[in-house]
Amino acid sequence: MYTSSANVAERQAAPPSLAISTVIFALRPSEASGRPTLWMPLVRRIREPFKGLWAIPGGPLTHSESLQDAASRNLQETTGLAPSYLEQLYAFGGLHRSPSQRVVSIVYWALVQPTEAALADESENVKWFRADRLGELAFDHNAIVDYALWRLRNKLAYGSVAYHLLGEYFTLAQVREVYEAVLDRQLDPANFRRQIMSTPEIEETGEYLQGGKHRPPRLYRFTGRPGLDPDNRSTS
Repeated sequence: MYTSSANVAERQAAPPSLAISTVIFALRPSEASGRPTLWMPLVRRIREPFKGLWAIPGGPLTHSESLQDAASRNLQETTGLAPSYLEQLYAFGGLHRSPSQRVVSIVYWALVQPTEAALADESENVKWFRADRLGELAFDHNAIVDYALWRLRNKLAYGSVAYHLLGEYFTLAQVREVYEAVLDRQLDPANFRRQIMSTPEIEETGEYLQGGKHRPPRLYRFTGRPGLDPDNRSTS
């Protein structure tokens, strides 16, 4: 398509557009093994640029809403999800992110429980994908997902990240499955149990998980302060 030098000059003189995008992670069973794996919803682009490619849910920032309100609204409109915890991840503002105009994206991330993820809207243009097996995405969204995965894996070393992907009550085996899904590798059950049991915020409930074929495992709960990253506050 021919673009006049005047149009190029006008775009270069115009201020950058602001957009909000959100990376959502949830555990879903692997289609091959049935074990929990890390998944995320993507939205198919229905217009240029990158028409037909999948992208992270997002949209423009309006004048009348905060950054977090814009992220929440966009998620509700595209996926039907309303995560209880939504936090700012990073700002992406590369010069050539979009071929049509300069766009700066404020990216949020959210971790949702499997029961929440099951309520997400799915359609021809909204689907869930394995987070570690994505094809080519629109814009620089592959780089954004890679960054979010890197941050998530690093945050497993401390804090309460893993418990955002679980229900209020959980077994130690379920916690280990979260770590294995995020890290994409198996962990030694005995060593992992010792490490988790040394965490002061893990509390026995006195209850047991019922319905299995074997001796029911104990149920625990996390008593610490929720948060993806204590040094990464959301901006309103």
